[in-house]
Amino acid sequence: MGKTIKPVEWMGDYVKILDQTLLPETEKFMEIRQAEQMWDAIKRLCVRGAPAIGVAAGYGVAVEMQRYTDRTPEEYHEKLKNVVEYLATSRPTAVNLFWALDRMAETGMANQKEPNAVCQKALENEAKAIEKYEEAACVSIGENALTLLKDGMTLLTHCNAGGLATVHYGTALSPMLLGREKGIHFKVYADETRPLLQGARLTAWELYHAGIDVTVITDNMAGMLMKQGKIDAVIVGCDRIAANGDAANKIGTYSVAVLAKHHNIPFYVAGPVSTIDLTTQTGDEIPIEERKADEVTCGFGKRTAPEGVKVYNPAFDVTPHELITAIITEKGVVKNPNEEKLAALLKKEK
Repeated sequence: MGKTIKPVEWMGDYVKILDQTLLPETEKFMEIRQAEQMWDAIKRLCVRGAPAIGVAAGYGVAVEMQRYTDRTPEEYHEKLKNVVEYLATSRPTAVNLFWALDRMAETGMANQKEPNAVCQKALENEAKAIEKYEEAACVSIGENALTLLKDGMTLLTHCNAGGLATVHYGTALSPMLLGREKGIHFKVYADETRPLLQGARLTAWELYHAGIDVTVITDNMAGMLMKQGKIDAVIVGCDRIAANGDAANKIGTYSVAVLAKHHNIPFYVAGPVSTIDLTTQTGDEIPIEERKADEVTCGFGKRTAPEGVKVYNPAFDVTPHELITAIITEKGVVKNPNEEKLAALLKKEK
């Protein structure tokens, strides 16, 4: 398939993280040995993408707790509670973060009466299980997506939802990568994805190294390409899906969905069921992270706006379910998503 990307890797006594802030020019790996380092890596987008954030958080708990196995059981479990709560403050939108941390907390509770060493091993195994779950989900998402797509299609994607954002094949990029292995070929347009250019820096990097025909466009070119008949379908990832099917993804996704609707182009959202949050009723309740102004005014070291000017910099927007043709998960495809259909999907999963 080309270059295999592993953004998060458990090394036994530390977590190996690919620093995505340096891509595409530099491939540098970080050694994470403490929860504070993992919090910083998640916050600064060294590791990013909802599934990858969840995997990283799980390993962040495990590696931090290695330092406390010689404490009393009471001290160990109090520290575990604090570490889970601390890592949960790193980013607010991606529900996989909280899903993974809940699993780690539940594992700790289940082993509360065991020796610390036994609980520690259980935590490490649970973090590995989270990674394996997300990896298997990516493959199934790709297979399910291929049932909706045809050989030779031209696809548009926004932000990065490949192996860098998840594990293995990714979500939105999974059908492209799996398709190539099966002899199914797509042409891909990658939105640049301002202000941090995840499409240009990361998606283009992944697809190019995988040998897939990829072209980078700036975000404001998508409408013209659709009008010219150059886009057959849009497929994007997601950071949280509300109970009614509204989906939060990188800022700019909503605009692409509106354009796709106007041009009668299918708009697909790809994500594991771990991204579906039935406790959040609609997209209006999804917390939207706001990031620092200098990401817009001084992106990549060059000032592009007057010093002191006001900046609004939300990291995500929400696409209403009415604009989504289908949500593609590892458990199946939900066409014209709504609360009833998503609840049935999750019930089937259990």
